[in-house]
Amino acid sequence: MYRSEFQRDRDRIIHSAAFRRLEYKTQVFVNHEGDLFRTRLTHSIEVAQIARSVARALTLNEDLTEAIALAHDLGHTPFGHAGQDALNACMKQFGGFEHNLQSLRVVDHLEQRYAEFDGLNLTFESREGILKHCSPARATELGDIGERFLNKQQPSLEAQLTDLADGIAYNSHDVDDGLRAGLINVEQLAHEALFGEQYDEVRRCYPGLTQRRTVHEVVRRMINRQATDLVEASQRNLARWRPADIEAVRTQREPLVAFSDHMRQQHLELKRFLRRHLYQHYRVHRMTAKAVRVIKALFEAFINDARLLPEETQSAVQALESLAGDSGRARGVSDYIAGMTDRFAIAEYERVYNPKELT
Repeated sequence: MYRSEFQRDRDRIIHSAAFRRLEYKTQVFVNHEGDLFRTRLTHSIEVAQIARSVARALTLNEDLTEAIALAHDLGHTPFGHAGQDALNACMKQFGGFEHNLQSLRVVDHLEQRYAEFDGLNLTFESREGILKHCSPARATELGDIGERFLNKQQPSLEAQLTDLADGIAYNSHDVDDGLRAGLINVEQLAHEALFGEQYDEVRRCYPGLTQRRTVHEVVRRMINRQATDLVEASQRNLARWRPADIEAVRTQREPLVAFSDHMRQQHLELKRFLRRHLYQHYRVHRMTAKAVRVIKALFEAFINDARLLPEETQSAVQALESLAGDSGRARGVSDYIAGMTDRFAIAEYERVYNPKELT
């Protein structure tokens, strides 16, 4: 009675089990690597903060923006992108696995909280915003949510914004975590314009500042610079094209919420730097290689013997198998694995494969 539909969406997302599990799912560093590194939960909150601030400046719907931001990673596997890639490989002959589609599956089906429906019963607008990418083949299975992919149309302005806020938060905070872990250093980053320009300015304004506080100040300014550019470039686009309604937004050739060309290039260069120097660092690769083995081993065990699964999960797998055969069985197993936290996946691996763990 006292909330809008999008406020209700946001609240249901926050109270979901899938949202709570994000606290123990990897961003870059496996959960037990340290207490101060980002997790999927803190990342989602940071995306929501950036997105809501920009939405207010652009007079977009803040509640819808926040709901999309908080839900966008609900379908992520344990162990970050390494976990997703491993599960996708396991599911290759059963339709594959993609975390955006899994996020939609979580809010539409997998959450079991309400008496009258499965999932969270979110609005079309929130559900559409969660689904950033989708192949035409999969889009045909999604009804109205898949239409924009088939028609090659744009999503809502709020969805466009949240996608870019995700990138701002991801890149900026991975810089912070990478420096904290000692996997990258300031000297390397100084050659990247988005970091280097802010770093030079902070050192000039605060020459005696400690390194830790300098890094925090630089990252804060990086976020502010990107968000400001996003607001100003988007305002120019909206003033030029003046979309009258959502249909006018959808039929645009390019997204209207966007960086300037200059900022887009700096953002891309930083993303490339992080891929080369952080995500492919041998210490990160060691963690992800272990994660891949855990995911693949669990999938193999459960797909070959569903009796290894908890009874409630066995029932869900059997129901899907009765509808879609082997593909349904595999989808049920992937639902179970995708819902795991890092530490639960490691513990489950031990329970399944370690003879000393008998329960």
